[in-house]
Amino acid sequence: MEIDGIISAIVIGVVIGVLGRLVVPGRQRIGVLWTILVGIVAALIGSGIAAAFGVADTDGVDWVEWLIQIGLAAVGVTALDRAKSHR
Repeated sequence: MEIDGIISAIVIGVVIGVLGRLVVPGRQRIGVLWTILVGIVAALIGSGIAAAFGVADTDGVDWVEWLIQIGLAAVGVTALDRAKSHR
């Protein structure tokens, strides 16, 4: 992976992670780095799921892919928040 691919993954991870946090109601007790990591993972898995369903490459904005990624980020943020709150 080249440096521009890494930077793109981080930027997309930030956006997806923040949107995922906004979807989850209440306060989450996870840090910024965890949000970014959850966002990156959600973006990668969401892209794979969207590609499997054939909605990854459409004309214009890939809204379905974004919704999948944001949903996965929300699930990841919630799971990580619950895991940290049980400590």
